[in-house]
Amino acid sequence: MFVLTVDQRRSRRDVDRVPELLRDLSAARVVRPFDRTAGDEVQAVLDDPEQVVTLALDLVRREHWSVGIGTGPVELPLPAVTRAGRGPAFEHARTAVERAKSAVTHLAVDGPDASAAEAAATVLDLVALLVQRRSPEGWAAVELISTGHTQSSAAAVLGVSKQAVSQRLRATAWQQEEAGRTLAASLLAEADR
Repeated sequence: MFVLTVDQRRSRRDVDRVPELLRDLSAARVVRPFDRTAGDEVQAVLDDPEQVVTLALDLVRREHWSVGIGTGPVELPLPAVTRAGRGPAFEHARTAVERAKSAVTHLAVDGPDASAAEAAATVLDLVALLVQRRSPEGWAAVELISTGHTQSSAAAVLGVSKQAVSQRLRATAWQQEEAGRTLAASLLAEADR
């Protein structure tokens, strides 16, 4: 299992972003939904490492969150609400989110197999750096391609040439990001064994 513990950064000098985040993540594929645990923190339980990667990188892109990923067992049966959950994955998520607060990417992984968790964290950090540095134009191209558009149809939507879309995708390192996401999910699965 995986537990995501997500804490709002600079919350004392910012608005409460938790309600908006809970709305945005309400349709996420999770075992137990995102739930406010305390103050400006939310938590969810997942069983799919690919979904963990997707959500973690989405949270990094939002720029307001420190993201801790904990791997390991949880006490079963899981309670109806996430904040009542217990077990090593919850404890590892707590450790990870505390580390994430001072990390460059605001993302950290912790689990019973420290070496596997570190490997997953390293790849996630590299992909997160790509995500954090992407321009709005790059995001527009990536989002269209990710939803099934061809470069030609993306160019038509964006009002640019096919070559401009190709250049934007190259600048975003989109193919490398996709490979990194796949590798990160595989390493998270390994860390959870």
